[in-house]
Amino acid sequence: MGIEIRGIDIRQATPDDATAACRLLRQSIEQGCAADHGQRQDVLQAWLGNKTTQNVSSWFSSPSNYAVVAERDGALVGMALLTPAGKLALCYVQPDLLREGIGRALLAAVETRARAWSISKLHMHSPASASAFFERQGYVNAGKDKACFGLECDFLWKQLDAAEPPARKRFCNCGN
Repeated sequence: MGIEIRGIDIRQATPDDATAACRLLRQSIEQGCAADHGQRQDVLQAWLGNKTTQNVSSWFSSPSNYAVVAERDGALVGMALLTPAGKLALCYVQPDLLREGIGRALLAAVETRARAWSISKLHMHSPASASAFFERQGYVNAGKDKACFGLECDFLWKQLDAAEPPARKRFCNCGN
């Protein structure tokens, strides 16, 4: 059962979503991240190189990953992927639907799963054009790193709160 947020359904991804998710990834990188790759074909091709339907299907079917997709009116408009090591490996939204709450909804779903897995800190590499979004969601920008397919990316992380705060212990049993 998915989460309904302002006409956006967030649900766990399945291998059947791979074709649409791959198309979304490629469009988001080519168009939405154009400021980052600057149409440099070497960087763009390296970034897109593993974005194939077969790879996306394997990422979605891996029992160790947690992948979610966002749908609006039956169309896939966003996706995110969390690894058991606490890495937010993917978080992409259709470029013409940015700033509509889809990214926040995807992050909320991933962070909920991370807490359920007892992951206390998430981390990621983000192209510069997306870093401000993650920072607004509570991620800390730890500086530049050369990790995104030849791009200089930002390394971001977020400390997660426990799923439920522990009961407050009183110093005495007086009831006050």
